[in-house]
Amino acid sequence: MRILIQYQSKNIIWTHQNAVANFCNPHCDRSAVNTGKMEEAKASCLNILTYHRELLVSRLRSLQCILDNLLACGFVCEEDVEIVQRSATKTDQVRKILELVQCKGEEACEYLIYIIYKVCDAYIDLQPWLREIDYTPSSDVTAMTVVNTDPISRYCEKLRHEMSRDTCFIMSYGQREETRLEDLYTDTQMELLNDCNESLGFLERLDQLLGDHAVFNPQGETIYVMGDAGVGKSILLQKLQNLWSKKDLQTDAIFFFKFRCRMFSIFKDTDQISLRDLLFKYNCYPDHDPDNEVFDYMLRFPEKVLFTFDGYDEIQMNDLMNAPEVVSPEVKAHPVQLLISLLCGKLLKGSQKVLTARTGTEIQSRVIRKKLTLGGFSPAHLKTYIDLHFKEQEHRDLVSVQLDASPHLCGLCSTPLFCWIVLKSFRHLHTMHDSFYLPETCITLTDIFLLLSEVFLSRSGSPAPSLLKKSTRCVSETFKAGLRPLAAFAKLALQGMERGSFIYSQEEITECGLAEEDLTLGFLRPISEYDASGSPATFEVFHVILQSFLAAFALVLDEQAAAGSILKFFAECSRKREPSCLPFDLCICGSSKSNKKTPFETNEHLQFTNLFLCGLLSKAHAGLMEHLVCPVLLKKKQALLKSYLSTSVKSHLTGLPHYNSGEGRKVHVLPNFLWMLRCIFETGSKDIAQMTAKGITADFIKLGHCNVFSGDCTALNFVLQHRRRLLGLDMDNNNISDYGVKQLRPSFCKMTVVRLCVNHLSDSSIEVLAEELCKHKVVEVLGLYNNYITDVGAKLVAQIIEECPKLRVVKIGKNQITSVGGRHLASAIQSSTSIFDVGMWGNSIGDGGAEAFAEALRHHPRLTNLSLSANGITSKGGRCLAEALKENSVLRIFWLVQNELTDDAAPLLAELVQANTGLSHLWLINNQFTVDGIKNLAAGLTNNTALKEICVKGNQLSEEEEKLFVEEKRLRFH
Repeated sequence: MRILIQYQSKNIIWTHQNAVANFCNPHCDRSAVNTGKMEEAKASCLNILTYHRELLVSRLRSLQCILDNLLACGFVCEEDVEIVQRSATKTDQVRKILELVQCKGEEACEYLIYIIYKVCDAYIDLQPWLREIDYTPSSDVTAMTVVNTDPISRYCEKLRHEMSRDTCFIMSYGQREETRLEDLYTDTQMELLNDCNESLGFLERLDQLLGDHAVFNPQGETIYVMGDAGVGKSILLQKLQNLWSKKDLQTDAIFFFKFRCRMFSIFKDTDQISLRDLLFKYNCYPDHDPDNEVFDYMLRFPEKVLFTFDGYDEIQMNDLMNAPEVVSPEVKAHPVQLLISLLCGKLLKGSQKVLTARTGTEIQSRVIRKKLTLGGFSPAHLKTYIDLHFKEQEHRDLVSVQLDASPHLCGLCSTPLFCWIVLKSFRHLHTMHDSFYLPETCITLTDIFLLLSEVFLSRSGSPAPSLLKKSTRCVSETFKAGLRPLAAFAKLALQGMERGSFIYSQEEITECGLAEEDLTLGFLRPISEYDASGSPATFEVFHVILQSFLAAFALVLDEQAAAGSILKFFAECSRKREPSCLPFDLCICGSSKSNKKTPFETNEHLQFTNLFLCGLLSKAHAGLMEHLVCPVLLKKKQALLKSYLSTSVKSHLTGLPHYNSGEGRKVHVLPNFLWMLRCIFETGSKDIAQMTAKGITADFIKLGHCNVFSGDCTALNFVLQHRRRLLGLDMDNNNISDYGVKQLRPSFCKMTVVRLCVNHLSDSSIEVLAEELCKHKVVEVLGLYNNYITDVGAKLVAQIIEECPKLRVVKIGKNQITSVGGRHLASAIQSSTSIFDVGMWGNSIGDGGAEAFAEALRHHPRLTNLSLSANGITSKGGRCLAEALKENSVLRIFWLVQNELTDDAAPLLAELVQANTGLSHLWLINNQFTVDGIKNLAAGLTNNTALKEICVKGNQLSEEEEKLFVEEKRLRFH
């Protein structure tokens, strides 16, 4: 039987296979309106509830919200509510509610449907049903109030409120002050990567993080954010959480749970907890949820749940690695097991996760949905950050001038943590003292953290400075006055470092001699978990790098332990570690691992401790340390460190793998090499730097993919400036930026190979390169692929080509060069007699640039390899190139991949092939040739003996058409 119901001027067709004798036909009550038109009557809501009774009984949940609103509007009384609640099961309660409202009449029935419509989160199962019946509330019912007392919706609002409260202030900057997140947060460079760590561009806004752009694994559920310590991973998550709390994050998630991975180290190996308690206890519990509706909702709709896990590299793993997986949300397990199962999708599969870790922490790609790397502040970000720090233009200008005068300091300030310390120190010490300026000499990381410690210690017992008279700054007096708390904090940090922990109990703090007033200095902060009395149960050093600094200070200050104990972490860092993807190996690969403790995925915290030890024992800081340590013991420790560094540097350089190539004797350095350079720079020892330079016997150093940032270039230059012989340097795929190039300026006079591909360089870097390379004229290879070079930079590269007579290879593809820059480069190449390999892949030189390159190629005596792929070249440019190449007998490899060449260019290309000029490899992949164009090329091959291949894969031929050329083996379609 077919029943047609006129409902709110829309037609709904219900089909019923059997006649329903007792079904009440809807009443059609028409009345005239002011316009004289007739309004169609709506279907009876009472009848709708009757017809869909079975569906409602099975799907209607969150009954308390319905009862609360029916009671508030007078449709039911207290006695009715008690009758419903006495029903044994949920389904019986639904039946009672339906019977009650149907007895109360049409208005009560419509109001029930309106409640389901208004509180959509609670009744998500019934939203398709509302669409099916094409429900639109009437004007009468919309005048009635619906109060959302649903546990799910109330919990969502509670989470947002708690999240807003927890994230609106930046709490890591000491306890005496609070900074609003929105007053200081500045975006950093957020680079999107694919599963091979190749760049996919940059994320423009943080609120787009959870979107589908740059997803390389749709089955993955985890967005992996990686970056060096101090680059801003935690503050990024805090901003993400704050955006969600204000409903400014692009996501459908209504639940957000945040975890810091280091908290999992506070659990004992025997601790067991359910997933429900893990989520609620360490975030917040739902109110008035006796039926556990909130957690049930999460299990049914995990896509509505969002997690952030900060600092995955800080998880301590032990014999839990061999524990079974947790697949049931009801089973109690160790919190780390629950964490692993969440990340692997064994629990709450379909939920969204954002995971942060330090660079170098390996995670299985199969669980990663999207990957980002944080690159710190760009120059524009740094300017914004300075403006937020200083409201007075005078201070902004003063800081900017001092930063511009020191590329190394600018490089350090590209790391947000270091930048905050520098700016914080400047503002504080400039306020406290008559004059304070940033150091004019080359500042080190040790200098930065000594500045921070000075700021913290100057708070202790210091009266507010007079507006009329400021004190004279005396660093040694500040440290001497604060030595007791500083030594206690240092001892605490060292104890944590030795046991691989960042978290400290109140008992441990007291045992180290710290008083309650010491905790307000800023070195420690309370963790958000509290004990039953409401007092902070545990503390942490506000950043892991500060903990490393304090641990190094403890090693220097300790007068009880043997002097040789200062080297304990050097030995730890020198041990070879097998690469690991734990704990994902356990849950994905099912591998069995050793029970040996592996507290951290990387040992970067120990490397930082060694670095700060070198800085504190350096000659530059001897004057300060002599006020804090017995001078005799200090000199003994300095001598031990220098001896150890000298020996280890020689051993390290001797052990590096060398191999011979066309560019001379090469060495591909190991990760410890970079830390060795950093430590040498912190010592400031010219002797060690000279010895290191002398020990580098290779002609070519490969530092590619070594996570080199701009500040490291000063350390590299500190050593290389002492080298006497020429050297090739490959620093591809790092993050040195323009600041790093400026710091390398003194070393370019010795460089025969300069490879700086994929390093975020702009025209500013090319200006430095042009000045230095043209001055010394020793460069032979220049690699600048995949940077941000425009036509301005291209003109400077052209100058290098023209003025450097030994330059043989130039790679400048995937930049932002148009036909203007292309003409400059082509003109320079035309006049060069040394260059033989040019890579221009992925620019936009177009036909104008192609015409210029055609003239450069026509009679070039040296150029053998050329790539103009992906440059927007059409058949017009292709014809010019083909015509010119007929007069060139030198070019051997020519790539025109991924352009816009059609059959119009084929005849001239065929003539080029037929001319048999000596060209051996012609690549025309991914153009627009049809079978007719390929026939021209095939005909040209009949008289050619030099060409080994013409690659024409990805053109406009069918498989059947490709088979026509099966006899011509040099035509490659695959």
